[in-house]
Amino acid sequence: MVHFSLVTFNCFGAPAPNVRRRLLVLAHELNRRADSVVCLQEAQAHAYCRLLVQACIGYPFTCYEPFVHAPKGGLLTLARLPIEQHEFVLYRSRRIVRPPALMDWMLHKGVLLTRMSLADLPIVVLNSHLSANYSANWNTGNHYACIEHAQLQQLAEIVRAQPPEALVVAAGDFNIPRGSWLYHDFLRESSMTDPLAGDTRPTHRLPLGLPARLAKAIDFAFVRLPELPGLAIHSNLCFDQPLPLAGGRHGYLSDHYGVELQITWDG
Repeated sequence: MVHFSLVTFNCFGAPAPNVRRRLLVLAHELNRRADSVVCLQEAQAHAYCRLLVQACIGYPFTCYEPFVHAPKGGLLTLARLPIEQHEFVLYRSRRIVRPPALMDWMLHKGVLLTRMSLADLPIVVLNSHLSANYSANWNTGNHYACIEHAQLQQLAEIVRAQPPEALVVAAGDFNIPRGSWLYHDFLRESSMTDPLAGDTRPTHRLPLGLPARLAKAIDFAFVRLPELPGLAIHSNLCFDQPLPLAGGRHGYLSDHYGVELQITWDG
């Protein structure tokens, strides 16, 4: 039996007090989990990227695209499997439609693509963080939604360009709700599936004071599976409970929850 596992997590690594201590706890938890691949978003400073790379000792292979103040897109991929090839693809659609979108533009959001293999099966992992929708309005005419749609179309192009015999995973903070027209359009265009389809649990913890109806499932681990004997797939949320932090406190590792993916097949 061959086993491949992945976790994707928006680690909220923006410069702020206590971020280093929280990321060290995250690294400890990742080392305990022993996933094949970890896709992290919002590693928004080189210091935090170095901290995670150095502290995640269980993941000897790492990948990110260096940029001015942080990895491009804030993306960091860690792996126990050797990374055979990697590249960063910048999203073509990055218009600043409102002032808050300047942060997404500055981070140069895109797709961090890594290729590896397991038991002679080629694996392609697409780590991504789409532009945020600061209006929380995903109607077809919304300016933010139109940018997200263009980025999803480009991501679907990248998926379609991968070899048909490869296992392809597109993981990250997509900033679109499960069940929205953007979600369904991407699945149709990419021929990917969502192992958590129909799951209504939110993956984003809202700041206090905002209505609960705005909490959505916006983090995903989509898959495109080749024909494999004895194939089984399981997915769930992770890092969705408070953990011991520094000073005897308990707290969440981020304002997002993680998504874990496990795939097995007969070797």
